[in-house]
Amino acid sequence: MSDARLSVLKTYKLYVGGKFPRSESGRVYEVTDAKGNWLANAPLSSRKDARDAVVAARKAFGGWSGATAYNRGQVLYRVAEMLEGRRDQFTREVADAEGLSKSKAAVVVDATIDRWVWYAGWTDKIAQVVGGGNPVAGPFFNLSSPEPTGVVAVLAPQESSFLGLVSVLAPVIATGNTAVVVASEKSPLPALSLAEVLATSDVPGGVVNVLSGRTAEIAPPLAAHQDVNAIDLAGADEVLAKELEIAAADNLKRVLRPQPVDYAETPGIDRMTAFLETKTVWHPTGSLGASGSSY
Repeated sequence: MSDARLSVLKTYKLYVGGKFPRSESGRVYEVTDAKGNWLANAPLSSRKDARDAVVAARKAFGGWSGATAYNRGQVLYRVAEMLEGRRDQFTREVADAEGLSKSKAAVVVDATIDRWVWYAGWTDKIAQVVGGGNPVAGPFFNLSSPEPTGVVAVLAPQESSFLGLVSVLAPVIATGNTAVVVASEKSPLPALSLAEVLATSDVPGGVVNVLSGRTAEIAPPLAAHQDVNAIDLAGADEVLAKELEIAAADNLKRVLRPQPVDYAETPGIDRMTAFLETKTVWHPTGSLGASGSSY
């Protein structure tokens, strides 16, 4: 029996609504490593794929935003567990994508898993930091609490294909939003593999949707989409960001502009609060006892 065998090449697909479709256009594009060597064919998403992803994200929003913050934290921690189990695969993909040695790529992957755990821990704490009781003149409780914005389009960083990706995606879903992610155009494979992890974890289908392809082609329909509530422009260049910001103004989307970020640094809470709304509720305290004293 011959020892020669053909390698089973990986077929990368989109991740939309908990399923793995090919692009409806049937298009693919070649993904190469830092030296120009072929790695895989990735789906080249179309405007229709982007619209389908928004529909899936909207459908999933009610259940995800309505889950308890503690439960969301458990779900996100489960993702980190599964990333840890596929650490070697992601190390290879990050090394190829970013032209790093295996040892340096391993450091990036470890930091990425730690980043996911970091945001998992914030799910049931962010409300304590940004919410609170407000002092008012009168017999009222006045309470402010954060609520998720809705469907968020996320343009993943172009150069940081895994750590940067998780650093912009995790805060969006940790706070109860759902996401449509446009992966790094040059290095989409870590994002498409992350989708496989999400699909086999406890994250409900549609909470995260991952598209690969030309950022300048997929992003405009997302920025102009009337059912997208916010957009993170991390992966857009200056010219594209300006165009998208103008399109996003049509339905008053929240826009997080691109800015220089060292994704290796510990993040603050800015990316979580960027896609939170504040709900303030007034409630009469009533009176206590015959003297008319109140709380």
